[in-house]
Amino acid sequence: MINQKIKSAIEAYSDELTALRRQFHSEPELSFEEVKTTAFVCDYLDKLGISYRKTEPTGVIAEIQGASGGKTVVLRGDMDALSVEQLNKHVPYASKIAGKMHACGHDAHTSMLLIAAKALADVRDELPGNVRLLFQPAEEIAQGAKAMVEQGAMEGVDNVFGIHIWSQMPTHKVSCTPGPSFAAADIFKVHFKGKGGHGAMPEDCIDAAIVASSFVMNVQTIISRAIDPQSPAVLTVGKMEVGTRFNVIAENALIEGTVRTFHQDTRDEIEKGISQYAEQVAAIYGATAEVEYIRGTQPVINDEASAKLVQHVAAEAFGAGVLYDEKPTMGAEDFSFFLDEAPGSFALVGSGNPEKDTEWSHHHGNFDIDEDALATGAELYAQYAWAYLSK
Repeated sequence: MINQKIKSAIEAYSDELTALRRQFHSEPELSFEEVKTTAFVCDYLDKLGISYRKTEPTGVIAEIQGASGGKTVVLRGDMDALSVEQLNKHVPYASKIAGKMHACGHDAHTSMLLIAAKALADVRDELPGNVRLLFQPAEEIAQGAKAMVEQGAMEGVDNVFGIHIWSQMPTHKVSCTPGPSFAAADIFKVHFKGKGGHGAMPEDCIDAAIVASSFVMNVQTIISRAIDPQSPAVLTVGKMEVGTRFNVIAENALIEGTVRTFHQDTRDEIEKGISQYAEQVAAIYGATAEVEYIRGTQPVINDEASAKLVQHVAAEAFGAGVLYDEKPTMGAEDFSFFLDEAPGSFALVGSGNPEKDTEWSHHHGNFDIDEDALATGAELYAQYAWAYLSK
């Protein structure tokens, strides 16, 4: 099932792979601003003779067509960076742009997918099908995958595969288990309206600060008392705006937070509970409440057959010891929008190495990857495509 030409090609291109990752890392671009990255990808694909089209406003859909037609498998790599100031400025590939950084590994994903494309292009005459390459923008704001789907990225696709570098796993390890992998991520906003007034005359007012505080202190009981303990869920209040000055009783309060779940019924119950709690807490104090619940990404649920194929490919390519059982994360991934269109799976490739100081959490200013993991990811991309099309 493993293609030895692909394995040899990835090894031969390993230095180029590292150089690509370092270039992308030093020139980060935010979501839907990946203009230079998109242009670089297009130029690289031109040199490989791989056809492509740009998506709007950024991003690239490319395709390597096999000699005999057949099925189409998608490989996806995201490209955007974060509004994070790089703290580990001593590395030679540190971000050149203040306040922007590849703090999640998308520079690695783009580089790995380019080198996988190069290796697959070397064997295109032997490919028993087609490989579509999605260089996706705007994953960090959970809008890029949906935009690509709307622009035809998944038309005629039989299977989809993605990879995320993972600093919480040892370098080279690969995890891809059937079932839940990343959680659905929703946003809720609650606006409480009371009656403002002088801080010395509370009897004439309805204090929105009290209403909001009561809501924050009690809303967690949705999780602890309304949700099945065997159905993981997180409800976090991350923002609270209330009041205007020290001696004015607040008339308005705004609360914003996020909900993370794996199951649709859990999601529905929490959405209902937030509205009930907001309305009832407001009523206790004579205030009013308006709730906005925004459903974001779907949960990433790995298809069983696809996930097992990833495990088989990884074990055959790198040895059985490479397999790792990473527990599902409450983090979110808009890869879920691709899985809405076709079966597939999403794998984690470990890049954590304490000797290289690469175990920092994703989105931290010290985040970095063990670049030895790049070849693992690039080969996994290419070998998965080969194996799926060869089934």
